[in-house]
Amino acid sequence: MIQSLAEPAAVGEVKDLLGPLIALRHDLHAHPELGYAEHRTAALVAGELVALGLEVTTGVGGTGVVGILRHGGSDRRIALRADMDALPISEDTGLSYASRNAGVFHGCGHDGHTTMLLGAARHLARTRRFDGTVVFVFQPAEEGRAGARAMIADGLFDRFPADEIYALHNWPDLPAGEARTRPGPIMAAADRFDIRVEGRGGHAAQPHNTPDAVLAASQLVAQLNTIIARRISPSASAVLSVTRIEGGSSHNVLPASVQLTGTVRSFDAAVQDRIEQSVRLVAAGVALASETRIEVVYDRYYPATINDPAAAAHALAAAVRVCDRADVAEAPSFASEDFAFMLRAKRGAYLWLGQARGAGDAPLHHPAYDFNDAIIGRGIAWYTALVESRLSAA
Repeated sequence: MIQSLAEPAAVGEVKDLLGPLIALRHDLHAHPELGYAEHRTAALVAGELVALGLEVTTGVGGTGVVGILRHGGSDRRIALRADMDALPISEDTGLSYASRNAGVFHGCGHDGHTTMLLGAARHLARTRRFDGTVVFVFQPAEEGRAGARAMIADGLFDRFPADEIYALHNWPDLPAGEARTRPGPIMAAADRFDIRVEGRGGHAAQPHNTPDAVLAASQLVAQLNTIIARRISPSASAVLSVTRIEGGSSHNVLPASVQLTGTVRSFDAAVQDRIEQSVRLVAAGVALASETRIEVVYDRYYPATINDPAAAAHALAAAVRVCDRADVAEAPSFASEDFAFMLRAKRGAYLWLGQARGAGDAPLHHPAYDFNDAIIGRGIAWYTALVESRLSAA
């Protein structure tokens, strides 16, 4: 374990920013917007960056915003990224600044991420203890809609070059003020499968007259759940879960079709290939045995988030300077993150910043979740430490 011994001076430096930034975070929380609809949020971000004197470009990858801060004569460039979108969840926090948009909620803390990166822009614009260029990337549509991929397709790194890129995520599993990162995989690849089982339908009292889609779907669920245990090496890490099964409308009717949905999480492309192949083989086998027709739609929507080892070391070193504790994470998370697309395109790293107040805190994506304002200063200080170390003016 690596541990800092006292509150770092870098955190104290930003204390004067925290009151206005907390108010800004609460405003973002009260006005959440879904992916590619972050119009108010993007306008607020752009306005803040323009007021700081940054070069600002809007509409990148849909509703993304990019700000450029230059100082000195070096051609070194570092990018920092925050996500802006909310989730399609109804909030249940009772907060005075709770969501005013029905069914939309900042249940993953992206309001806090946006606030911390804006705070870093404010602090770096006034201190300018670096030599080079900082690229502030405010990304839309992280929650399952691949806003990072959209920004890259819109020329993010061609229009705004960077040598490396960094991001963080608040982490309720860690105490507030602690941090973790790791070289290599830190978040899982996320795949989705949608399977349709088709029989002919018929009377439940005459099952011999029609292929039974419900029975075939049940067999399929059971066999899918053997894939990881029997087709993937025990030394590999992967998860397959069937999360929805739907079909039928009456107690005495065999439905003509049943639909299944599920997710697969993994960290290695070869394992990912084997799982997809196995899902298709299992479906084909059940279809043959049950005389049903089974269609599989398999979508690899997010790759694994893979930290560059050197960049992970830089991220950890910055965390040591500003956090109560900073260490290498023992294992990656099976959650997914579309920052993976940016790390495929550019060297960089992703960090977890602890935010837990206590054992009763709600987890990410829970209706009672709220971002912990007490870590805003830590996030700003981490971004600042990264910039000042990677673009050292010395």
